[in-house]
Amino acid sequence: MKWSAVPYTAFNALRRNLMRTLLTALGIVIGIGAVIAVVGLGQGAGYQVEEQVNRLGQNVVLVFPEDRQLGGDSPLSTRRVNRLTVEDALAIEEEIPEVIAASPEVRSQRVVSYGSEYWHTPIYGQSADYLQIRNWGVESGRMYTEEELERGETVAVIGQTVLEELFDGADPIGETIRVRGLPLTVIGVLETKGMSLMGSVQDDLILVPYTTAFQRISGRTHAMVINTQVYDEDSMEIAALKIQDLLRERHGRAAHQDDGFTIQTQEEVAEAATETSRVMTILLSAIAGISLFVGGIGIMNVMLVSVTERTREIGLRLAVGARSRDVMSQFLIEAMILCMFGGIGGILLGLGATEVIAHYAGWPALFSTQAMIIAVSVSATIGLFFGFYPAWKASRLDPIVALRQE
Repeated sequence: MKWSAVPYTAFNALRRNLMRTLLTALGIVIGIGAVIAVVGLGQGAGYQVEEQVNRLGQNVVLVFPEDRQLGGDSPLSTRRVNRLTVEDALAIEEEIPEVIAASPEVRSQRVVSYGSEYWHTPIYGQSADYLQIRNWGVESGRMYTEEELERGETVAVIGQTVLEELFDGADPIGETIRVRGLPLTVIGVLETKGMSLMGSVQDDLILVPYTTAFQRISGRTHAMVINTQVYDEDSMEIAALKIQDLLRERHGRAAHQDDGFTIQTQEEVAEAATETSRVMTILLSAIAGISLFVGGIGIMNVMLVSVTERTREIGLRLAVGARSRDVMSQFLIEAMILCMFGGIGGILLGLGATEVIAHYAGWPALFSTQAMIIAVSVSATIGLFFGFYPAWKASRLDPIVALRQE
């Protein structure tokens, strides 16, 4: 048999049992489709995480107080917090050369009113450098100044969600909102920021000078977080170590005591978030790979049935001069054609499923040409691997015995 005739013969053999061929290919279609969808959504999730980390700011180092509990785990035990202060933030900014800005943060949830409208939103007390640290722009109006911060002025910069809920999109600059009876003059509106890494809406907030927040809104006396910004990415680890040494000295921590606070760089936040996305992608890809394996077993099963059904045909070909390798090639190519069509169908299914899921879940989806090429290559490999034994079995048939087969 001419090699050019082998694919044609294999294709005709598959077409004779079209329904069985389609059902067999369905296992490969589902497996490849699942892989394409998982990879597309996984890459999209990774991209979204990177975008959210970038929204955190530029070269950011965060300092958190560490909770301590005295008296064991009993609900009646007392709690103590190793507190961070405004003075700590000022010392970090002044004494550490790598740090270009620091903002002590205090936040509280409050009901804010404007006329007859009410909205429950977080109020953040921050320094005047907070928008620089977070790489956040002002859409209209302005940010409060250092002078307003020092005087504890009752001014506010609002997010897009607050703008929609209280002002219905109208210009709020110069208007007065109230928090527990305290009037705050709106001087600016922030640009849209989107979702945070934790899934919260970053645009639902009000910024006020931390002096105003401490004295007249939150009732707190200590910072909940210190946001800092360093000169460049290479300086973050050095700055974190220097912040650690400075705060240990300021808080009188002995060598045998732990820090009493936690320092986290933007790189660490990105690595933690990306690792979670990577683990989920690997897990789902493994599940999709199992379905591919099951589809391959189905192909082997069908090819074995095909060998049994076509025993007389195989015997006749061997009797009239066909070589064993010709018979093996025919069945291998049949299996590969089956998998290749399954691979193409799987790619189409994966692309469609990814678009639908991304649309309704609100996730971005990134399609990789490399992943599609790999998917088709995997399909061909599955055809070779699971088609080899049936093809080998067909090529080993005794022509005389095969011709006697009913």
